[in-house]
Amino acid sequence: MSISRRSARSLRVLGVASASVALALGVAGNALACNISEFSAEATCDGSNGVITVTDKDASATSATVTVFLENNGADVKQIGEAQTVKGSREGVTVSFSEDWQPNAVYRVHVKAGNVVDKDISPNLTTPSKACQSETPTPTPTEASPTPSQTATAPADSATPAPSATKSSTAPAEAASNAPSPATGDSNLAETGANSNTGLIAGAAGALVVVGAGAVFFGMRRRGANSGR
Repeated sequence: MSISRRSARSLRVLGVASASVALALGVAGNALACNISEFSAEATCDGSNGVITVTDKDASATSATVTVFLENNGADVKQIGEAQTVKGSREGVTVSFSEDWQPNAVYRVHVKAGNVVDKDISPNLTTPSKACQSETPTPTPTEASPTPSQTATAPADSATPAPSATKSSTAPAEAASNAPSPATGDSNLAETGANSNTGLIAGAAGALVVVGAGAVFFGMRRRGANSGR
């Protein structure tokens, strides 16, 4: 059975179209397939704790296993924690490994996704040159024990009322020294007889002296008159 030219031409066009479709599907499949370039790693801090974070931006959401190793001169020193499984997304999905990393340390991050990916993230992860800061607060002067200056201030404050106490005790002493003055005067008057009958007796004695002098004067005058006769 012979094939006409028209049929042969139709078959040729159909073959080209099939090949184009297959090529397009292959390209699309490769675009959706998991790739090591879709993984990245970073060393960060969670407070004072170090963390190594791996991000998977695989849009196909292929399940992948991530393992982290500490490196030294190109050799694995230890594995960091346990291997973790992640299913990526176009926005990115992360997994974290707690690690008290040191500055400028090198880590190898290996990714295995079925038969599609079995590689390390390149280049290896190098941590920052500054370690995570400790959150332990340092004691402030108020929380610490009293300083010598604070200790010396307390006696000064307690000694302050001393001058006022001295003044208050002096004032009653002055009042007490003024109070007995009238009593002292009274005792002097009592000793001189100001409050007794001495004045009355002295007045009566004076009156008797005057009367006696008068009697003597009149007696002498009468005697002179009698002698003149």
